[in-house]
Amino acid sequence: MPLNKNAMARYKAIDERLRRKDYPSLEKLVNYVSQKLGKSVSVRTIQKDLYDMRYSAELNFKAPIDYHYQRRGYYYKEPNYSINSLPVTEYDLNGLEIAINILEHFKHITLIRRFEDAIRQIADAVKISKERLVQSQGMLHIDLSAEYAGARWIEDLAEAIVNRNWVKIKHKSYQRNEEHEYRLAPYHIREYQHRFYVVGMSKRKDQQENKVRIFGLDRITNIWPTRDHFDVPENFEPHKYFANIIGISNPENDPEDIELWFDAQQCKYVLNHPIHASQQLLEQTEDGCRVRLKLVINYELMMLLLSYGSHVKVLSPAHLARQIQEEIQKMAAQYAR
Repeated sequence: MPLNKNAMARYKAIDERLRRKDYPSLEKLVNYVSQKLGKSVSVRTIQKDLYDMRYSAELNFKAPIDYHYQRRGYYYKEPNYSINSLPVTEYDLNGLEIAINILEHFKHITLIRRFEDAIRQIADAVKISKERLVQSQGMLHIDLSAEYAGARWIEDLAEAIVNRNWVKIKHKSYQRNEEHEYRLAPYHIREYQHRFYVVGMSKRKDQQENKVRIFGLDRITNIWPTRDHFDVPENFEPHKYFANIIGISNPENDPEDIELWFDAQQCKYVLNHPIHASQQLLEQTEDGCRVRLKLVINYELMMLLLSYGSHVKVLSPAHLARQIQEEIQKMAAQYAR
């Protein structure tokens, strides 16, 4: 069973504090862990953590924690002990095998091939035998029948992101069949439906304004590296930038409250596999369910809703319902000819 992330963070903080070898009291451990986690932790929680670090078979730390009555604090009876120096567990080995199997599916991407030897060295270092890797190769299958578009530019862009260097790109959009050159400070590479995208501060050659843009890597026809340095804005966090959208388009637009009704057949799937992290169940009956989402209304959301066919109805906002209705009418007209 995977360890709770908060618990693991507490164990690491306790371990870090005990390795100072200054016999912290229970109160000092509580304060230190609370400070490291940025939230209050109770005395009872730390007492349980100390017990689990000593005796939990699942953790298998077997931490030699003892209490020094003269110094009134906790310490490691083995001075060089640390949970960070423990041998890799069977659970860790299984996880690494799965990770290596996943990477095997992406060997056609140059960046993955570049680090293939390093991955094998890690496997050797933690005693995963070649025989074990061969035996585990069939445990996982990922359907890559569709080629990852634009993958050839990942290595150049990843290097620019790591080194914080501007690049020049030549890009041809789907809307206009003409190429433009852009100066790009790449912040982040993102994948959506077998296509890669790069997000960054950009300026077209014939324009003055810098702004955050998103480019499909499959539409990039050339990249030239530069030695010009850039700084990523402190307030740019990819998970927040794309937090309120499905897909890739219009991430800076304002999200809206969206209510949908799913019939009974589709309801089970949607509740087990939420459309988005913002999904809330408002009502459920034998006939179906009503859910609320907080999302930017963009092209990808429209396509997703249309993919449900007659199993979904947009209740609000009204303008989204009209857009879906208009698309359905256009589809019907295609078959009426």
